[in-house]
Amino acid sequence: MRVLHLGKYYPPAPGGIETFTAILAREQAANGDVAVVLAHAAERRWRTVQRNDGAVVVREVGRLGQLAYAPLSPAFPLQLQHCIARHRPDLLHIHVPNTSAFAALLVPAARRLPWVVHWHADIPLDSASRLLRFAYPFYRPWEQALLRRADAVIATSAAYRDASHALARWRDKTVVVPLALGDASVPEMGSPLWPAGKRRLLAVGRLSHYKGFDVLLDSMVSLPDFALVLIGGGEREMALREQIQQRGLQERVRMTGQVDDAFLQQAYAQAEIFCLPSLDRAEAFGMVLLEAMRAGLPCVASAIAGSGVGEVVAAGQSGLLVPPGDAAALSAALGTLGNDAILRERLGHAGRLRWREHYRPAAVSAATREVYEQATAHRAAAARAG
Repeated sequence: MRVLHLGKYYPPAPGGIETFTAILAREQAANGDVAVVLAHAAERRWRTVQRNDGAVVVREVGRLGQLAYAPLSPAFPLQLQHCIARHRPDLLHIHVPNTSAFAALLVPAARRLPWVVHWHADIPLDSASRLLRFAYPFYRPWEQALLRRADAVIATSAAYRDASHALARWRDKTVVVPLALGDASVPEMGSPLWPAGKRRLLAVGRLSHYKGFDVLLDSMVSLPDFALVLIGGGEREMALREQIQQRGLQERVRMTGQVDDAFLQQAYAQAEIFCLPSLDRAEAFGMVLLEAMRAGLPCVASAIAGSGVGEVVAAGQSGLLVPPGDAAALSAALGTLGNDAILRERLGHAGRLRWREHYRPAAVSAATREVYEQATAHRAAAARAG
């Protein structure tokens, strides 16, 4: 099968959606499919550039900038038309949220193909961004038109599907397929990333409000035996650095910014506990949880209603869940793990088994292929009906 993925960005651009798109496209190409990804350039530039990621063709469209997380890319519709003409896909796999994906509604060649819309997340209307809340009424008609035209929709968890207002009208054609993560290369251990004699706590993610890293820093005040390495960059970096100073955590918290994969794998290999303290459903799944489980780390995460986090981390089996935004509960859960080596080992081992059994690329790619077949059959039936 020839598949054209429409994405927002592509690795090495960071992000869970970007990482998964690459994992799925690589798995499809390894299975003999033609996998092409049309996405935006991570940096601002006019020019469109095509490159290869192994057997995956990646075409990155130039963009003028970004507005409320939306890339400004006037050339995207023309590039979509170009990709369809050149690569002759059998199906469009559209990853959203991504405003440029609406180009599929306007390009006749795209409308003739079967569509699978991969619903990674709702637009977070409880976001701190006023611009995002203001823009959503203009975004929603396009979002719903995309879902209406889709032959099948993929949600990453049953909890997210059932809680999504945007998907409510389309649940009869929504299929749950989780995200996936493949094996990691064996890291070089290098020099220690944590100070000696401290519990080694790791957190990874974009430094955005919804990630709850400010709550994690508050919890660190009552955990003097813990040291934290926080990996990631984003708009909250300066505020978090100021919080570290105000709380007197300079000796026990290290912020690294964005790092390369070798450093990241070294951090997972050296850590003892992983934490994802996100606050709301903007954390739809938590790819970093799969990375931590793959490394055999016990996880402490937020029990977010309507998010897939609670499906990824099986509470009490592969990790601990706490109420979002509750620094005292987070501190207590981390302290429990810090004081119980046997519990850390048991949860970490169970998490690794859970990743191997449920979140491997081969199984997820096979499930996605079944969705493709349903979408293709639906489009053929619609064409016959006229």
